[in-house]
Amino acid sequence: MVRDGDRGRADPLGPRAEPDEDADRSTDPEPDDAALLRALHDEHAAALWSFVLHLTGGDRARAEDVVQETLFRAWRRPAVLAQQGSSARGWLFTVARNIVVDGWRADRRRPTASTESVPEPMEPDSTDRALQAMVVAEAMRRLSHDHGAVLLECYYRGCTAAQAAVRLGVPVGTVKSRLHYALHALRLVLEEMGVVT
Repeated sequence: MVRDGDRGRADPLGPRAEPDEDADRSTDPEPDDAALLRALHDEHAAALWSFVLHLTGGDRARAEDVVQETLFRAWRRPAVLAQQGSSARGWLFTVARNIVVDGWRADRRRPTASTESVPEPMEPDSTDRALQAMVVAEAMRRLSHDHGAVLLECYYRGCTAAQAAVRLGVPVGTVKSRLHYALHALRLVLEEMGVVT
């Protein structure tokens, strides 16, 4: 089929794919069938082309493939070749639409990501750690001096309760008690800040 502006483009009736093994016809059309197919093409090809071009979103190569496949399927069914007028056109449009939809579905099932270039492994991002440090620092500022001091000694400086007691100048039991209440107070502050629930 050659349309205005398409001179030099392949005719959808060009080389045909081999029919399925269970097809009713051989690959060479008989003279009567060739004439019927040519008549079907001449009568409906322009309308079919426009319809398919719209369905394929303007993809001319894909539209040519669909029109060629549609006409090939018509050739494999002698009853369609013998139809005249709108009944043949309706059959052609339905088959073309089904081919486009089947192709669209097949494309959706296939992965579209290219495996030619594998992305570089991501470097560990320190943003989360920095944000967490800022949130904890703000929460620590909201604690009482005693609670903040015991958390600083035991969790940030890694002191044992005995070492923290010596550094803070309080008994070990006081360090343990303050540590318990300081953790509870820290959790409440973080809840107020919306960090934990």
